[in-house]
Amino acid sequence: AAGPRSYTTLRDEAVKLFNSLQQLESERDPVPLMQGVLQTCLDLPPLVDEIYCQLVKQTTEPPAPGGQGDLHYWQLLTCMSCTFLPSPPILRFLRFHLDTESRFPASEMAQYSAFIREALAKTKGRQCVPSLGEILVLMRRQEMVCTVHCPGAPACRVAISSHTTAEEVARELVSRLGLSQSPNLFALYEQSRRWEQPVAKATLLADVLTRFE
Repeated sequence: AAGPRSYTTLRDEAVKLFNSLQQLESERDPVPLMQGVLQTCLDLPPLVDEIYCQLVKQTTEPPAPGGQGDLHYWQLLTCMSCTFLPSPPILRFLRFHLDTESRFPASEMAQYSAFIREALAKTKGRQCVPSLGEILVLMRRQEMVCTVHCPGAPACRVAISSHTTAEEVARELVSRLGLSQSPNLFALYEQSRRWEQPVAKATLLADVLTRFE
């Protein structure tokens, strides 16, 4: 994994993020750029509201509604909504902006708006920014598939969202494996070549996947 980033002043970093957003419009592979913006916001929380405001501005009256550049902004807004909650005033402003059905009925932008509204109702904050794989599925408004290896049973593939906790996945696996009546306790573990540790119940599985990336 990359080492910790070094930052300058908040003002300078805000300017850099603004330049990144401008670049996003024409970027052929926007995923690394999106992850960089998200990482800066995670490291420098005061910039979260700034980026939300910039994205609202960029998606309010785009020169080409539904074009590649416009959708890249909606996709980053989707990733932001699954990672950070803005402050209450910005959240109210954002919810008003997400009423795109009247402006662009039955459009892809309206579908992103609906997805973002649902995400904002569930997002509590992340320990890690979305992995590259998670960003790709969020850009398509889809779920990720997580493979869990179970002792004495085949590996299980579980669909998860950015908001799925370890407890929810453990509960689903217990049900799938017919162990609901078992007196044993069940938990998820994450394992690398050097260590193995239990995953806390409230941990988001998406954060675990990012750590492994």
